[in-house]
Amino acid sequence: MAFTIKQPISAGPSGAWPIALAGLVSLAVAMGIGRFAFTPILPMMLSDGVVDLAGASWLASANYLGYMLGAIFCTLQPWIWARLRWLPALAFSSLVRAGLLATGALTLAMAWPLPAAWPVLRFAAGVTSAVVFVYTSGWCLSRLSRLGVPSMGGIIYAGPGAGIVVSGLLASGMVALHWTAASGWVILGVLAFTLSAAVWHILRGGDERLMALGARVPQAADLPHAPASHGPGEMTVLTLAYGLAGFGYIITATFLPVIARAALPGSAWLDLFWPIFGLGVMLGALLATRLPHGGDLRVRLGVCYVLQALGIAASLWSPSLTGFIIGSLLLGIPFTAITFFALQEVRRLRPATASSFIGLLTAAYGVGQIAGPPLVALLLRHSATTGEGFTLSLEIAASALLVGASLYAWMVRAYPVLK
Repeated sequence: MAFTIKQPISAGPSGAWPIALAGLVSLAVAMGIGRFAFTPILPMMLSDGVVDLAGASWLASANYLGYMLGAIFCTLQPWIWARLRWLPALAFSSLVRAGLLATGALTLAMAWPLPAAWPVLRFAAGVTSAVVFVYTSGWCLSRLSRLGVPSMGGIIYAGPGAGIVVSGLLASGMVALHWTAASGWVILGVLAFTLSAAVWHILRGGDERLMALGARVPQAADLPHAPASHGPGEMTVLTLAYGLAGFGYIITATFLPVIARAALPGSAWLDLFWPIFGLGVMLGALLATRLPHGGDLRVRLGVCYVLQALGIAASLWSPSLTGFIIGSLLLGIPFTAITFFALQEVRRLRPATASSFIGLLTAAYGVGQIAGPPLVALLLRHSATTGEGFTLSLEIAASALLVGASLYAWMVRAYPVLK
């Protein structure tokens, strides 16, 4: 992401906490509500009879398609702005603010009793969540770096998990009170506006802007000690493995409360597994940024994939309270770490053109996410029971993650890291 810096920030390190917490709240709204609120509200929509599982699968895919295209747009933004020079140099903070307002409005609009509009709304929410994620990251990380505390950047990535926890707990309460899904969307939309208002005064100004006139792309020669270029085969395998991560987690992340209802009918914990997943996401985000530097990132990626596969398997092997709690945590803890490690690996392999290949990995991950929910719809249509369809879907998802881990193990041997 390209931006310009005109002058240093006057605040000292003590001013870093408001910036980090503003980033956390922004990602909680964009991801925890804009992208993932659909998961805890889905059981309410099914109970109200406003959607079936097949329709829910397509709504989920519409959101993931929007997220993929939004992320690709952000990655291609320097190229676009370099060719459309009449476009204004928008500040990152302005884009974040606009995205937060759009997230609240799109969430509220889901209460509108017009199912034909819901795919468009979920698609737009996906685009918006990607824009807020990218530009919140750019704004916060730049300012924290200039304050001399770049390590605090890891705090903002606990935001998606925090948003999942809060929205999940609210949805759990609404289910217990037998509220409608429309009420749920309204409450979460109001929550999005409330949280946005709380950090609005912090998300202002700054010199981090979209590149208006284009800039010279750094060449490998500009980067001291840049490693030799790696072949296309290595990048192809990495891209395929990363795409399998998107496919592997998304079925559980979309249907966890519904799967729990099929396995544990009547349990008081049914709507708490999703917040537990969010708690795992928060823990994983904080842990990933505190691991020591060095070592082969592909080994860490492989371990993350295995952990997520074990999380899926836990609920299959033991469809009990314990199984779902362990499974939710194991699925959530590696969630952010996988992206964190994969993007670091891209920068190692392609230091001069990292942005382009990050876009490629984002697209592959998005394709994996988009493919998951329709697979569930297909298997449910051809299964004798809902539980049987979900079981087969989860087995396929866990297998995909193990294949991804195997690809990383093969890469470690085929493309050793030069010391």
